[in-house]
Amino acid sequence: MKTLAPTRLAALAAGGLLCTPATYAADKADPRQLERAVNEAIAPMMKAHNVPGMAIAVTAGGKQYFFNYGVTAKRSGKPVTESTLFEIGSVSKTFTATLAGYAQARGLMSLSDPAGKYLPALAGSALGTTSLLDLGTYAAGGLPLQFPETVNSPQAMTDYFKAWRPAYAAGTHRRYSNPSIGLFGYLAARSLGEPFDDLMEKTLFPAFGLKRTYIRVPKPLMADYAWGYTKDDKPMRVTPGVLDSEAYGVKTTSADMIRFVEANMAPAGLDGSMQRAIATTRTGYFKVGGMVQGLGLGDVCLSDAGQRHPGGQLAADGVRGQQGRQAGAAAGAGRRCARQQDRVDQRVWRIRRVRAGKAHRTGHARQQEHAGAGAGGGRVPHPDSAGRRAGSKALGERPPVAQ
Repeated sequence: MKTLAPTRLAALAAGGLLCTPATYAADKADPRQLERAVNEAIAPMMKAHNVPGMAIAVTAGGKQYFFNYGVTAKRSGKPVTESTLFEIGSVSKTFTATLAGYAQARGLMSLSDPAGKYLPALAGSALGTTSLLDLGTYAAGGLPLQFPETVNSPQAMTDYFKAWRPAYAAGTHRRYSNPSIGLFGYLAARSLGEPFDDLMEKTLFPAFGLKRTYIRVPKPLMADYAWGYTKDDKPMRVTPGVLDSEAYGVKTTSADMIRFVEANMAPAGLDGSMQRAIATTRTGYFKVGGMVQGLGLGDVCLSDAGQRHPGGQLAADGVRGQQGRQAGAAAGAGRRCARQQDRVDQRVWRIRRVRAGKAHRTGHARQQEHAGAGAGGGRVPHPDSAGRRAGSKALGERPPVAQ
C-alpha cells in the first residue's frame, strides 16, 4: 500500500466545475501574481461553461487568499463571497472517507470487516461478505453508477443490495459507484451508532473547524445557497435520493473548504483520531489507469511526466512556482489529470494491486522536498520508483488494510 501525500498549495473551487489538482513551490506568494493566475484560469472556464458564479480559495505561504466571481443566482444577482454555500458534489466523498477513517481510528470498525457485520440484513448475500474497503474503493464487484429509480426508500435500498449479484469477484475490478461509496458511509455511521447526517454536522465538520458546512442547509442560510443551472438554463439543486448524503450531499463555502484542505496538508492540530483518519484516506490500495486509488476520492493522478497530483478532486489549479514558470503548466497538468480521472471513472478496470508491505509514507520533510512539482518544474518521483515498485498481485486477493 502507499500513503498519498498532500500538496503545499491547494486552491479550491467550490461551486464551479473546476476540481483539478496542483502543486505550488513558493513559501511566499505574491498576491498580484496569484490574482492574475487565478483570473487567467477561471475567466475562460466560466465563459466556456456559462458558469454564473464561483468562489476560489488559495492557501500559500501560510496565508489564505479568496477570489470571488459572479453571482449566486441569476435572478437575484447576489454576489458570490467566501461565505456562499455551494454543493460540492462528489468531493463530498472525501468527507465520507474521513468519517470511515475516524470510525476505524476509534476501534469501532475495520476496513477489512464484511458489510454484513454492520447490516445483518445482508446475511447470505454477495455484499454481506464484501469488505468495507472494497465498497470504499469501488471494488465490490461492479455496483452501478446510480441506483435504479425503483430504489427510493431505506427498505428498497436494503432489498436491492440483498438481491444484487456481482459481475466480478470482489477486489478484482473497479467501477465508480455512488451506491458503493454510499453504503460504505452508511455502514461507517452504523458502526458509530448515530445517523450519518448527525455525525457529519456534529462531529466531523466541527473537528476540522468548519463553521458553514452542512448536509442540511439551515433555513436562515438558504439565501446564501447558490443555485446550479441545467443545460437549458433552468435553476436546480441536488435531487434528494437514497444515500445522497454519503455520496454527494455536502454543501460548504470556499472559506471552510480551504480550512479542510489545510488540515489535510498539516493535520497536527487535529486530535489523534482525526489524524489517523486522514492517514487512512491517504493510503493507496491499487492502481487503475494512471491513478492510485485511495479511499473515496483520495486518489493520485499521474501526469504525462510522471508527476504526482495528490488529493483527488480536493484541490484546484495551482499558481506560479518559485522558478518563475507560469501557472499554465500546473493548470494544464491538472486538466489532463481531471480528464484522466474522468476516463477512469467511466469504465470498469481490472485492478493492479499495490504490493503489500511496500508502504510509501510521505512525511513533512518529504512534503517539503517535493513541493512545487506541478508548477515549479521540480519532478516528483513516480510512486513506484526508488525501490517501491508496485507488484501485479493475483487478481482477487484482498488489498492491504491500514489499521
